[in-house]
Amino acid sequence: MARFADYFIVVGYDHEKAGSEEGCGKIIQRFPKKDWDGTAFPQGVEMFSQPGGWRLSRDRKAPTFFTVVLTDIESDRHYCSCLTFYEAEVNLQGSKSIEADGDDDDEGAEENGLIQPAQVFAPKSLIIVSRLDYPEIFRGCLGLIYTVHIDNLSFPLEGLVSNLFTFQVPVAGGSQKLFSLGAGDRQLIQTPLNDTLPVTSKSVALLFQQLGIQNVLSLFCAVLTEHKILFHSTSYQRLGEACRALEALMFPLKYSYPYIPILPSRLLEVLSSPTPFIIGVHSMFQTEIQDLLDVIIADLDGGTIKIPECIHLSPLPEPLLHQTQTSLSLVLHPDLEIADNAFPPPRTAPSNHKLLDKEVRAVFLRLFAQLFQGYRSCLQLIRIHSEPVIHFHKTAFLGQRGLIENDFLTKVLDGMAFAGFVSERGPPYRACDLFDELVALHTDSFKEEEITPAILQKHIRSFSEQLYRNENPNPHMAFQKVPRPSEGSHLRVHQVPFPVLDDEKVEKILQEAVVKHSSVPPSIRLEKKCVVPAGPPVVSIMGKIGSVFNSARRLEVVRGCISFIFENKTLETEKTLPAALRALKSKAARLCLTEELSLHVQQNRAILDHQQFDYIIRMMNCALQDCSSSEEYTVASALLPLSTAFYRKLVAGVNQFAYTCIQDHPIWTNQQFWEATFYSEVQSQIRTLYLNTLEGKDSITARLKDAGSEAAVGREEEHTAMDLAAEQLRLWPSLSKEKQHELVKNEESTVFSQAIHYASLMVYLLVPLDTSKLKLLRNPPRRRLGERQQQHRHKQHCRKRGREL
Repeated sequence: MARFADYFIVVGYDHEKAGSEEGCGKIIQRFPKKDWDGTAFPQGVEMFSQPGGWRLSRDRKAPTFFTVVLTDIESDRHYCSCLTFYEAEVNLQGSKSIEADGDDDDEGAEENGLIQPAQVFAPKSLIIVSRLDYPEIFRGCLGLIYTVHIDNLSFPLEGLVSNLFTFQVPVAGGSQKLFSLGAGDRQLIQTPLNDTLPVTSKSVALLFQQLGIQNVLSLFCAVLTEHKILFHSTSYQRLGEACRALEALMFPLKYSYPYIPILPSRLLEVLSSPTPFIIGVHSMFQTEIQDLLDVIIADLDGGTIKIPECIHLSPLPEPLLHQTQTSLSLVLHPDLEIADNAFPPPRTAPSNHKLLDKEVRAVFLRLFAQLFQGYRSCLQLIRIHSEPVIHFHKTAFLGQRGLIENDFLTKVLDGMAFAGFVSERGPPYRACDLFDELVALHTDSFKEEEITPAILQKHIRSFSEQLYRNENPNPHMAFQKVPRPSEGSHLRVHQVPFPVLDDEKVEKILQEAVVKHSSVPPSIRLEKKCVVPAGPPVVSIMGKIGSVFNSARRLEVVRGCISFIFENKTLETEKTLPAALRALKSKAARLCLTEELSLHVQQNRAILDHQQFDYIIRMMNCALQDCSSSEEYTVASALLPLSTAFYRKLVAGVNQFAYTCIQDHPIWTNQQFWEATFYSEVQSQIRTLYLNTLEGKDSITARLKDAGSEAAVGREEEHTAMDLAAEQLRLWPSLSKEKQHELVKNEESTVFSQAIHYASLMVYLLVPLDTSKLKLLRNPPRRRLGERQQQHRHKQHCRKRGREL
C-alpha cells in the first residue's frame, strides 16, 4: 500500500520579489507542514509550477493542468500535478472592483458609459505531490477542490485536502479502489496488473500522430544510443506525454539519465550539460534552443525533428529496421495495403486510440525480443549468494549474432540502460513479465511472421491486448462522478480569492488518519517468482551463414597433424603441417586445435621434446594470429590454460613453458578478453561447486522439473550454472543463517582463488622475459622514451593489474 498523496501545496505570486517583466512564486501553504519519513518535501516546486515564469496577465485565462516530474537524489520520481488559475490581484486605477451580483455586470457597465477599472490577474497554483503516477485522478482531485472554491459549494476545503493523505492505494495487482474527497464525488483508481510494464494510456499513439513513423524511429535510436533529446511545444501537457511515450518505447530498458518533461525557464542552462537527457521546454523559448549544437530537437506542434550535423545517428540493424517500419505501417495505416484495390472493402471504424497505443508498443516489444534474442545464454554468473552478481558477455553476443561491427547494438550494449537491464533481469529466479515470455519465443515464430503478414497482425494484436489488459484489467469500470466547475466560472468579474486553509484543522484530521492507518497491519503483495525461461540460443540475425572452411576434411587435417606430432612421426608431420596451418584460418579448425591439445593434456602428455614443442608453438601462434573479437575470445581462452601446461626441459631443473613463446599477440593486452575469460572460469567453478554439494545432486533435477525448466529434462551434466543458481535462489530464504554464511564463504573462496590464478596468468603473458623488448605491454609511442623508464612503468602496471584481480 502507498499513500495517495504526499503533499498539497498552494503557490501564489510573490509581490515582494516582482520584477519588471518576470516575477517569482512563493509557497503560501503546504500540508503537512512536517516532512514525511522517507519522502522529503520537493525543493523548487514553485519554479516548476510556472515553467514559463511568473507573469501577470490582463486577461482572464482559463485554468490549466499539467504534471511535472521531479527526481530526487535517490533517483525516485515525484509527480507534481499542477492546476493553475488566475485571480484579480491589482487595480491599476487604485480603486476597488465594482461590486456586482451577476456575471455580466462588466458588459452592462460598458453599455451605461461607466468605465470598468482595469485589472491584472496573477496566477495561483494548487499542487499535489505524489510518488504515484495517476495524472487523470489528480486532475479530478484538483479540479474538485477548485470547483468547490470557485462555485462556493458547501464543503469545507480543509476536509477535502485532508482526505488526500488518508487514502491508501495498492501499488499493483489490478484491483479497483473507490474513494471520495467528501464533496459528492465518486472516484476510482485502477491499478495495473504488473507494475513493471509502463502505463501509457494513449501517449505513444499521440507521439506517432504528431511526429510520424520515421521521426519517432530516429528519436528511438537516439535515446537508446544516449543522445540528448529536446521536445518543444506550446502545450505543457503534450510535452509530458511525449517524454512519457519515448521512455515507454524503451521498455524493457529503463532511462537512467536526466528526465525533465517540463523544464522551467530559469533552468535553461541545463540544456548545455554534457550528459544525455530527455527534456521538454515551451515553444516560447524556441530562439534560445536553436543554438544547441549537440541536441536533437523535436517540434511536437510542427511534426519535425532537427538532427545537428555533428551527430551521427546509428540506425537499427537490418533486417530489423525494415521489419519494424513495415509493422508500424501495418498498425498505424491499415488502409495502406488496400489503397490500390479496385473494389476496397467497406471502410471500418478506426482503432481506439488506447488500443492503437498498445499495438504500437507491441511492435517495439517484439523488436526488443528480436534484438536481445538469446541474451540469457551470454550471461556469466559470478556470484549467487547473498546477492546475484551477473556479467554480460557482450563480445560473445555480438559475434554469435553476426553484429560484431554494428554501431547501433554496440552502443546499446555499452549504455547504462542495458547495464541496468542485466542487473535487474539477469537473475534466473525472479518475477517475470510479458517481455520474458516474448524473448523466449523460438526464432522460427518470427520468421513465420515475415512470410505471412496475417500471422504478424495476429501476434501484434495478441500482445497489444495483454498490454491493454494490464492497464485495464476490469472491463466493467465502476461508475465515477467528479463535479466540474460551472461553465465560464473563471470569467466572473468578482471572484473570492482562494482562502487560507485552517492549518490546525487539516493537521488534526491528518493525524487522526495516521493513527488509524498505523493500527492496521500493512498489506504486502507477495511477488510471484519463477525460473526465468532461458529461451533459444543466440543465432545470427541474418540466419546461419556457411563457410567454406568448416569442412570435415580440414578438421581431419588438423587432427591428423596433431596426432603425428605426439606420435613423433616427423616425416608425416612435415607433410601435413603446411595444410594444417592453412586450415587454421578457420575458426572451427582453431577450436578443433584447442580440443585436441586439451585431450593430450588430460592424458599426461604435456611434456614435449624440442621438436614437438616447436610444432605445437607454431600451431598455437598461427591460431592466435587470426584470433579476433568476432570469435568471442573462445580460441584464446581455450589456449590460455594450455600455454601453462605444455613445456619442454631445457637443462636439468629448467623448464620452458609454451606461454614464453606466444607473448607477442595483441589479444593478451585486451582487457575485455581477460574479464570475459575470468568471468567464464568463475562461472564454471561456481557451477562445479554446487553440482558437488549433496543437496544439489539429490534434488536439483526434481526441483527444476517442478519449476518447468526444460534444462531439467536432460542429464546432470546439462544443468547450466543458471539452472543451479535458480534453485539456490529459491532455497535461500529457507536456509539457516549458518548454512547461508557457509555458502557465501565458499563462493568468496572460489572467486578469490580464481583472481589469484588469473593474476599469475596475466604476469606470465604480459611480462616479457627479455626486458630489452617492450613487446605489447603498451601501444607504440609516438615519441620514443628511455627503455628503462618504459620497462619500469610496464612492471608497475602488471603488478597493479594483479592486485586489482
